Amino acid sequence: MFGVVPKPLWSKWATPDDGNRIRLDCNCALLRNGDQTVLVETGYGEKWSSKDRGIFAMEQRTIVDALREIDVEPDQVTHVVVSHLHFDHAGALTRWVDPSAGDEGGFVPGFPGARIIVQRQELDDAMLNRSTMTRTYLRSHLDPVSEMFDVVEGEAEPLPGIVLKPVPGHTWGQQSISWSSSERSFVFPGDLCPTLNHAHPAASMAYDMEPWTSMREKQAFFQEHADSGRIILLDHDPDDPLATVISNPEKPGRFHLEAVPDT
Repeated sequence: MFGVVPKPLWSKWATPDDGNRIRLDCNCALLRNGDQTVLVETGYGEKWSSKDRGIFAMEQRTIVDALREIDVEPDQVTHVVVSHLHFDHAGALTRWVDPSAGDEGGFVPGFPGARIIVQRQELDDAMLNRSTMTRTYLRSHLDPVSEMFDVVEGEAEPLPGIVLKPVPGHTWGQQSISWSSSERSFVFPGDLCPTLNHAHPAASMAYDMEPWTSMREKQAFFQEHADSGRIILLDHDPDDPLATVISNPEKPGRFHLEAVPDT
């Protein structure tokens, strides 16, 4: 998760367990305006073997459980916006239905009434499995929803008030997602900056497609949002998913993330 940063340093930020795993969340957002119900990210979903669950120490709770806790059913979601299509961000785009349970079976859409918004570059790369990891773009997450994608290219506002901007590096087609409520504005940078500790300039994932690009994009992102009060939604931070970017007056060009209350 921290790339070239050595373990004696990153283990002070995130304590590993006996399997060298650290705590991470798959944080998502639900946006509603009365007419549309928009889900930002889906997490890894439910269709995993016990072996896979053991490797990643996956919880049983999924985005569907989280939605139902606030009385939202999957078929009420009108749009899904994903930063990119790695399994931990897009796994719940589909679900598994036991064929013996009826006529419908196999992998089916997880949000059957939704349009899925993604960058064209990301979708092309996912379909061709262009990745440093061999099992992060999974066809079981993609093929059943292949007719449900709405692709954008570059900066776009596919829905009123939801602004997308390319932030390449982790993947070539990764995008940030921005929106505002009546009180605050938010931006979801995906794996450009997944936790509070990734504010460190050298802290980039070892499986970034282009680490140099990712580092430069993160610096530009911090510069754009520093001291603005905009809320950064961190996709993998297990304790402080909301933060603001604070500049360092003593070290120009350096920034840190300050957690804000989850209210």
